[in-house]
Formats: sequence, structure tokens, C-alpha cells
Amino acid sequence: MKTYAEVTQWLFTQLPVYQNQGSTAYKPGLEKMHTFSAYLGNPHELFPSVHVAGTNGKGSTSHMLSSALQVMGYKVGLYTSPHLLDFSERIRVNGQVAKKHFIIDFVQRHKAFFIDQKLSFFEITVGMAFAYFAQEKVDYAIIEVGLGGRLDATNIISPLLSIITNIGLDHTEFLGNSLAEIAFEKGGIIKENIPVVVGESSDEILPVFRQLAKEKAAKLILAEASDVPDFPMDLRGNYQEKNRQTAYTALMILLGNEVPEKAICGFSKVIETTGIRGRWEEIESMPKVVVDVTHNAEGFQQLVEEWKTISYIQLHLVLGFVKGKNVKEILGLLPREANVYLCAPGIQRAMEVEEIEPIAQSLGINFTIHATSKMALIAAKEAAGKHDFIFVGGSTFVAAEILS
Repeated sequence: MKTYAEVTQWLFTQLPVYQNQGSTAYKPGLEKMHTFSAYLGNPHELFPSVHVAGTNGKGSTSHMLSSALQVMGYKVGLYTSPHLLDFSERIRVNGQVAKKHFIIDFVQRHKAFFIDQKLSFFEITVGMAFAYFAQEKVDYAIIEVGLGGRLDATNIISPLLSIITNIGLDHTEFLGNSLAEIAFEKGGIIKENIPVVVGESSDEILPVFRQLAKEKAAKLILAEASDVPDFPMDLRGNYQEKNRQTAYTALMILLGNEVPEKAICGFSKVIETTGIRGRWEEIESMPKVVVDVTHNAEGFQQLVEEWKTISYIQLHLVLGFVKGKNVKEILGLLPREANVYLCAPGIQRAMEVEEIEPIAQSLGINFTIHATSKMALIAAKEAAGKHDFIFVGGSTFVAAEILS
């Protein structure tokens, strides 16, 4: 393994990768991560961090925070997952992806340890990110949780601040079948005497967070109660308003209750400063084509409201899903006048269109079936008039295939 392509191919093919395999690759628990981190010299202790969990919006919120701190002049590390187009996107410093020679060297040097300890793909990438941020001497690192919180590999950090954007019924096979159970898992990032910002709350989940915060003597701040000024953002979509509220509230806590004008400017430069993609990303016009990584029912509820604000003659939806999603609930939210183009992303975890077809038929959806996401988009564009609207989503992997 001498090249970047060889190294990343080894990571993807020799290790259990959740984004490809699903539950068989999910290895919850922190024991191996603590062992790995100690072996690396505990790099996560060498920089201040912010920990971000949540069902939806944690990626956007993390990028907003990173951008705001960057424009203030700080050197900011950002760890997110999964990647869209290239592995190195998971680890960024001031918007620049991790250097390929670092990734090659890291895997070459520690490969024997990975194999001996039977580390997962995600554990390796988290350790790699921490080592990179320590080497780069970042002023802050924004660390996005992979799945859940309590048992997630990122949860070895002691951050300056914890953030939980919201709670929805996603990954129920791992996190629980009720909002309260999922809130408990995501609330596992709440630490002793470290404040936690909660983006959205409800009667079902707020008592869970209050109890966890009380046990940890952690100050609980509700972003919904914050007074956030109106300012422009470059991340499109009305659904980003809640993420803005959460990120601004987090900045207030981080920076001492006063957010400078310079930091606010970062909200209008998130794409430029961080390189974020797949958030209401318009890739064509006439007809307008928007790609978005939204992939669960809670997210689609927000998208349906967003579609209502757009002027178009006909709505076209290119959708593919992975196994484990509540596809019946998602499809049930769709406007019945929409033309739906069903496909499957080209990964092992994909939900085959043959599984989706009877659900779509039972709901009376107007749909066609396509072998790939790209073929589905071609069909949608051929059918669409120049004043129609085409939306592509349902899975991060569908978005990635189109953006590639």
C-alpha cells in the first residue's frame, strides 16, 4: 500500500464499514477507542473541542460553527461523516481536506495495530482525525458524532461544549424505538460540568435531557429560547433556520454570551469556508435540480414544507434509500401530484427498488423504477419542463452519486 488509492481501498474493503454494510459493521462501545487513543498518545486531549450529536442537522450545525470560528481567525478542525465524494472530506482544517500523505503514512504506520485490535473503519477514522488535529495544532475542533452518542467512538473527548440538534426516530435498530430512548443515547455525550445546547425539544425528550444534565451537573441551554438576530446564510432551505438557531446559541456559550459581527459573517460563507456539499445544493436550472442528503422521515417533513415555498409547474422526486429506513413513512409524506423516480444507491446497504415498489403502489404514488440514481435523474430531466422542479435525495449515497 503506497498510494492514496491503495490505502483508502484497503480501509473500505478490509474493514467493517457501516456506511456500506450497515449493522454488521456497527461496533458500539468505547473500550477499543480508549485503547487506540492511548496508543496514539491521546491526541484528543491536545486541542479544545465541541461535540455535536443529533438526528438531523448535526452536519450543517457543525459546518456553521466551523465557518464562524474560521472567519474570526481561529484554526478550526472539523470531523464529519460519512463523506460524499472522497474519504479525506471527513477530516478538514479550515475547510481544507486532510493531506493525502498524512492519511497514507497514518495507515501504513498503524496498520498492524488496526488488525491486531480489530478496530472498525469508524474507530480508525476518528483516531486519524484526532491525530491530524493535534498535529495541525488547531484552536478548536468541531467533532460530529457518527451514530447515537453514548457509545459512539467520538465520545472519548471532554469538550468545551456539547450540542444535541434534535431527536427523531432514526437508526431505531441501534438506539431504541422511542424518542425518549434515542434521546438517552444521544444525551450520552453530556459530560460532567460541561454545558449542553439542545436545538429542538419536546415533552417526550426534554425530561430525559434535564435528568442527564442534572446527574452530570451540566448546564442545559435550550436554543429555542435564545434571541437570535436575523442575518443572511448561504446554506439554502428554510429547514436551516433551526440549525442556525442552534449554532448561534452554541457560539454565545463558547464566546461568552456575545457573538461578534465577524462571527456572524461566517454564516454567509459556510460553503466557501468549509466546503460543505449536499445541503439543498442546486446543480442545474431550467429545470431547477436540487440535491440534498436528507434521509429520514423527520427530514422529509421539513422538505415537504420547503417544496411548498417553491414555484414550479410539476414536482419530480428522484429517491433512493438504504436498508433500515422507514420508507413507508417517508413515501407517505410525499405530495401525491409528484412524479417519483425510484432507484437504489450502488452500495451493499441499498434498499432494492423491488422492496420499495409494493409500498409505493399501496400508497398510490405515481412512480417509475430505474436501475441507478443517474439513470433516474436522466429520466426525470427528460420528463421535466424547464419550469419544473427536480429534487434528488433519500440517501447520502444517492446524493454522492449525483454530485460525483
